[in-house]
Amino acid sequence: MTRDRADTLIVNGLVITCDSEDTVLENGWVSITGGKIGGIGTDETAETPEAVEIIDANGCIVMPGLVNSHTHLPMSLFRGLADDLPLMEWLNDHMFPAERTYINPESVFSAALLSCAEMLLSGTTTCCDGYFYEDRVAEAVHTTGMRAVLGQGIIDFPAPGVSDPEKNILHASAFVEKWMGRSDTITPSLFCHSAYTCSERTLKEAKASAGRHKLLFQIHAAETKDECGQSVADVGLTPIRYLDKIGILDEKTLIVHGVWMDEEEMTILSASGAKVAHCPESNMKLGSGIAPVWEQLGAGITVGIGTDGCASNNDLDMFLEMDTASKLQKVTKLDPSVMDAGTVVKMATIEGAKAVGLDHMTGSLQPGKEADIIIIDTKQLHLVPMYNPFSHIVYSAKGADVRDVFVSGKRLVKDRSLLTMDAEQIVSKFYNNGPVAIK
Repeated sequence: MTRDRADTLIVNGLVITCDSEDTVLENGWVSITGGKIGGIGTDETAETPEAVEIIDANGCIVMPGLVNSHTHLPMSLFRGLADDLPLMEWLNDHMFPAERTYINPESVFSAALLSCAEMLLSGTTTCCDGYFYEDRVAEAVHTTGMRAVLGQGIIDFPAPGVSDPEKNILHASAFVEKWMGRSDTITPSLFCHSAYTCSERTLKEAKASAGRHKLLFQIHAAETKDECGQSVADVGLTPIRYLDKIGILDEKTLIVHGVWMDEEEMTILSASGAKVAHCPESNMKLGSGIAPVWEQLGAGITVGIGTDGCASNNDLDMFLEMDTASKLQKVTKLDPSVMDAGTVVKMATIEGAKAVGLDHMTGSLQPGKEADIIIIDTKQLHLVPMYNPFSHIVYSAKGADVRDVFVSGKRLVKDRSLLTMDAEQIVSKFYNNGPVAIK
């Protein structure tokens, strides 16, 4: 009898699938054929297929690539530029002026490459982004081989690449049409910055455009207490109630942050099917507050984890974000049992994939899904001994522990080295030009 044949076979690993049954396999194997997962098993449960390439994962965790459900890739250009400031001062007095001065097609491309390099080396295989000049972001991401949902930024005042706000929807729609079906790893999206920077007409037109193409609509909402108070003063409703009233909330809507919401608003979100991207480190650093994530999960809301951009975090390491997400809820609730490690790992994988609309292809290791896989080297001083792999992933592991990364079966990181980018070239460009230019 002829054995199945795979392109690549990962063997001898502790396989964490993040599937619906939370399957974990000791001494497991994962086969990759045609960019997809061909099979998963152990020597005891299934015959190991033959393969062109065999990768030994002895002493390693094999798991789905991490999903960063919210970031702004080009904002790595502003890492550390204006720290220790409240959101509105940070945004209006520093970020918007810096964007007007330094954001252009080339800086966006280079900064997006920098962010992709950082994410891949720390185990993120999929991200959900929103920014300006998103066409250049898409070109950069495409060259790296990463998977991404990319949203063209929409805002009701002159912005990089869109000098006339009246054309913001047209510009975003043109981006969508250009990238629809162009790349197997890139899904276009529309990203309205917020309800306080976009009019009701803009929000409705952008949502309608996303709806026509059945694409994700992203928006910052309920990020700060002041934002909610201003929303009540302006339109008589909190941001979540306002977005619900004007027809923005549905299963293709991603609410970014969602820090300030009450029980009724969580019920509204759950009933609508809208998802949430939780960015705990950014929320902490900007003093925005602590999102009621445990209650959101209890209300049946899908919540993914995001890093936000490097200007407000200041890194893209999802392992650090998982650790923070868990501990922040524990200390807030005064209960060490909430936001357990298993829940958090799924928020950073399959739940994150659901939040950005890609759970049919990524977020878990299951036959037929895209082979988006990372291998974590646990033979490290800070990772021994190991009693619970989920606890290790959330509380002990770091992005630097990721050894290998695959997206659609293509190895993008091998032995902690990038294969589709020149890391030294990327760093030297910013070391010579970025900091000096920004100052």
